[in-house]
Amino acid sequence: MTHAFAARGLGVIAAAAIVSGVGAARATPQVFSSKTVGVRVDALVTVNGQPVAGLKAADFELRDNGVLQTIDSIDVGDMPVNVVLAFDVSASTAGKRLIDLQSATRLLLDDLRPVDRAALITFNHAVAPRVALTSNVSQVKSVVDGLAPSGGTSLLEGVYVAVVTTLAEPGRSFVIVCTDGRDTTSWLQPDEVIESAKRSNAVIYVVASADARRWAPLKSLTDVTGGRMIEIESSAQIGAEFRRILQDFRSRYVLTFTPAGVETGGFHRLDVRVRRGGMNVTARPGYVGEGPAR
Repeated sequence: MTHAFAARGLGVIAAAAIVSGVGAARATPQVFSSKTVGVRVDALVTVNGQPVAGLKAADFELRDNGVLQTIDSIDVGDMPVNVVLAFDVSASTAGKRLIDLQSATRLLLDDLRPVDRAALITFNHAVAPRVALTSNVSQVKSVVDGLAPSGGTSLLEGVYVAVVTTLAEPGRSFVIVCTDGRDTTSWLQPDEVIESAKRSNAVIYVVASADARRWAPLKSLTDVTGGRMIEIESSAQIGAEFRRILQDFRSRYVLTFTPAGVETGGFHRLDVRVRRGGMNVTARPGYVGEGPAR
């Protein structure tokens, strides 16, 4: 699988270096270790769609595999963020769609702080890591402005490389996937990419138009990371949605806890609630623990 992926998806962009990184990530997927910094959960709390500020650790109720946990710390919006942009540049995105995407990206990058970083990955029939995580947003803007759409859509492989980009990075990471079509050329299967997303810390947002809005794996990718699937009717909406995503992510509470009373290995179901009524909580539904599953 790895060699086929390299040849078809990554062949023209220094395949040896990229595949070695991807292969390593697949062989040793990231896990949340209770022996080091505990488990970190990004939780968005809203009322009528608007973020709720001012909550304390005591306001939350968090269960790991049904067992109530003690929240060790809570942070809100102060940590540096990493935004990984994964953009569809297949032939169907040429013209107004690309122009609107370029404008939206400039607005998003202008809203980042000096301590934040951005990365750019594009995908058509090939996946191209264009800019590694950097605080130099001018570099990212320049590359985005020079994009030239062509070819098919290796959407799953683009998302996979975006998720791998966030592994072992300091700060909080989120991925913005922007696409107008279903996958047409990937070797990877949806369940492989969804499993990788479950094992990462990254929150995935998908901005989907046209055929992409009706492709179920995209919704699954956002659900398993506590992100959001955003369906748009026109590319003119991308700018507002990108800025809304950044606001959404910055509004999230970062809850950290050390698992107690549960087995260490395997997949752990998470249930995060607010003790006050009338509030909605969006968070990833689980994590993969370190150690043998029982």
